[in-house]
Amino acid sequence: MMTQEHREIATVGGGCFWCTEAVFDRLKGVISVESGYAGGRDPNPSYEDVCGGATGHAEVVQVTFDPAQVSYRDILRVFFGTHDPTTLNRQGADVGTQYRSVIFYHSEEQRRVAEEVMRDLGDREIFESPIVTELSPAPPFYMAESYHQEYFARNPGQGYCQVVVAPKVAKFRKEFAGQFRD
Repeated sequence: MMTQEHREIATVGGGCFWCTEAVFDRLKGVISVESGYAGGRDPNPSYEDVCGGATGHAEVVQVTFDPAQVSYRDILRVFFGTHDPTTLNRQGADVGTQYRSVIFYHSEEQRRVAEEVMRDLGDREIFESPIVTELSPAPPFYMAESYHQEYFARNPGQGYCQVVVAPKVAKFRKEFAGQFRD
């Protein structure tokens, strides 16, 4: 049985939480992934509130992981490798601040690692444009409605899942083969 001291939390947003959740669900060392909202003004927002764009919340996932199996640095490598961190407030056709690229850090160590990873990606010119990912202290996390949890796993034939989510999962499987679990 795993104890609490062998767990860490990462909170990130890279567009639609269905995509981000589907990727992290398949990463070795991840214990759980919950889709939700963070970074806005309104407590306990609904999906409709967040989609309206007026709450300030982003669609995020809260990833609970075992740092003995996967490092926070690796969590961020997967995060940056599976979304476009160079587009402000958009991922593909999803547009608005609720789809922003964001890392909400839970400790000064996470902040330091995130800054290092972003600096390294910039120095190596991995992306054609500068990274615009927001880096902020973790605010309250509000779990999304139950029908959003494990959305891709429960709805693989749904149109958005086939056209948007499945290609992201396939990219993760290809680029991070050694860290993929079925």
